[in-house]
Amino acid sequence: MTTDAAQAPAAAPASARGVRGLLGELGPGLITGAADDDPSGIATYSQAGASFGYGLLWTALLCMPLMAAVQTMCARIGVVAERGLASVLREYYARWLLWLACSLLFVGNTINIAADLGGMGAAAELLTGARALWFVPAFTVLILALLVFATYQRMTRILKWLALVLFAYVAAAFFAHPDWHAVAAGTFIPRIQLRSDYLLMFVAILGTTISPYLFFWQAAQNAEQEVHASPHVARRRRSRWAVRHALGSASHDVNTGMFISQAIMYFIILTTGATLHSATHSYTIDTAAQAAAALRPLAGEGATVIFALGLVGTGLLGVPVLAGSAAYALGEAGAWRTGMDETPRSAAPFYGVMAAAMVVGMVLALAHINAMKLLLWSAVVNGLLAPPLVIIILIICNNATVMGAYRNGRTLNILGGLVAVMMSGAAIALIVSWLT
Repeated sequence: MTTDAAQAPAAAPASARGVRGLLGELGPGLITGAADDDPSGIATYSQAGASFGYGLLWTALLCMPLMAAVQTMCARIGVVAERGLASVLREYYARWLLWLACSLLFVGNTINIAADLGGMGAAAELLTGARALWFVPAFTVLILALLVFATYQRMTRILKWLALVLFAYVAAAFFAHPDWHAVAAGTFIPRIQLRSDYLLMFVAILGTTISPYLFFWQAAQNAEQEVHASPHVARRRRSRWAVRHALGSASHDVNTGMFISQAIMYFIILTTGATLHSATHSYTIDTAAQAAAALRPLAGEGATVIFALGLVGTGLLGVPVLAGSAAYALGEAGAWRTGMDETPRSAAPFYGVMAAAMVVGMVLALAHINAMKLLLWSAVVNGLLAPPLVIIILIICNNATVMGAYRNGRTLNILGGLVAVMMSGAAIALIVSWLT
């Protein structure tokens, strides 16, 4: 969207714009959805299918509208306030709330970065036979170079294409010849169990799907997109039509990204349920090679290559979002210059946070921790940290001072409240199961 387009009295119909016009609207939401299926997500969904078969397919239908609602609220904050979440908290709320949110984010992101780097290293070891420890620093340097030297527009183009590697699971699901009656039952009939292993997996699925880092990234990127679109138009001068048009585009973008994300999640669980799950015992994925076996019906001996490339590709997609969201949050909290198009010289603290998160994550990844287990547990950590952040987002989206006439409607409030209650309840139930 350009400044002239924002001032136009009417938009061209979708039929005139065609597919290219619709795809042109896709940006932060599509990247957020694709980044959600990062190595931690792939490992978590694979373990869900391997351990419980088709029994957790219903979570994809549950999470899709809830995830879309939360990310839509974050996008709306970015569009209307033209600020990220941390910047809004700094401007309108108490300092303790600001630093609580940033602390939760940084802890969760660092653990997630460590897990994703470890998973990428394990995938590279699977491909080459060389030790994973050699690849973790190499991936760290590569991602930092991408974050520092790539422009926002170039980075967006790269990240969109990397999302395509995830569709191997869709094809693999059909080659695996699943029991479609069992698939339908698992999709539409939830069978909730109060066992600690089931609760752990449920919290992990919620945590890797509705993740704190996605909240901050979505708001910051939509805010940055608005600045790029209308660099010479002050917030107070934007017309109501321009804001509504931007909100409509953001909603389309977010819903598309979340649908793709949850479709990939669904097919990963379906594929691993069909290929790795055993009805006689709980199957635990301990190595990348075991996880790669899920793609064997599609690719045969090439399953290892496809899985490894998918894990590395989604890591290159997800880790920049993790590091970037931490930098945006702390940069906005400290009122620093922030933005993917800033230079390291003009925004040194912003890039410094990215580098610190990456280095700490790399050190954790180099510790002697099983990579597949770390990927799952990073999802659990996100599931425990997300509920207070969802509540904070709901508070902001209902604040007339921040959002003006664009406060949440009833539907977003109901869905957002359901996310907060469900994730809090699941986290409490898991903790109680551990204690008892």
